[in-house]
Amino acid sequence: MRERAVNKAMPAVAILAGGLATRLRPITTSLPKSMLPVADKPFVAHQLRLLARQGVTEVVLCCGYLGEQIEAFVGDGSAFGCHVRYSFDGDKLKGTGGALKQGLPLLGDHFMVMYGDSYLPTDYRAIYQAFLESGKQGLMVLYRNKNLWDKSNVIFRDGRIVHYDKLRQNPEMHYIDYGLGVIRAEVLTDWNNGDVFDLSSVYVDLVERGELAGYEVSERFYEIGSHAGLNETGELLEAIRRDETVAETFSHLRGQRG
Repeated sequence: MRERAVNKAMPAVAILAGGLATRLRPITTSLPKSMLPVADKPFVAHQLRLLARQGVTEVVLCCGYLGEQIEAFVGDGSAFGCHVRYSFDGDKLKGTGGALKQGLPLLGDHFMVMYGDSYLPTDYRAIYQAFLESGKQGLMVLYRNKNLWDKSNVIFRDGRIVHYDKLRQNPEMHYIDYGLGVIRAEVLTDWNNGDVFDLSSVYVDLVERGELAGYEVSERFYEIGSHAGLNETGELLEAIRRDETVAETFSHLRGQRG
């Protein structure tokens, strides 16, 4: 059934922050990726503040490797403008899909999901609205990438996701999974292929069943999953920090004059 998001609260957002971050070794040997310093703050702080600005109030951090460090820093999330809870993988990492399934009791009947190494400056409410209007079980946000920022992995044609594959490229793949989606909890509740699995497997299944909507955004994605991405995202967030400092200074001066 199609719904409207007008005046509706944003859903909870799950952040998948449990990976080993092997591409960033040795700096992630004793530090989880979410805690890497970017523009003078742990990266997760930037993610949470972005979500709070987008009207998100509930966040679930799905943690695994060194996740206790993330919890110790973030706490209940009040310092970042949102309420944060935690779901831990336990002794064995469950993969992105398994981690989401474990966190379902905290997430409601549908929720947004993003990766712990992504900074995604886009309109989250518009994405949520598109999901509700689609009537589908899931939605994947897409960016027309053309293999520019990473390898494209989606065939998106006439407003429909035709094919999705993270491993095998196709010359018709001009779009990439942006790293943000919306999923109904029942999709994972009904998943019977074990407790350790990747979110990409869920997306592939939804595409095959015609149950994954696509939503194209024009804003590029940023990530800290590689050294190059870490440097580039750092430059972006440093520029944002400078702009905010200038804005605060002018606001203070105007207040003094008043």
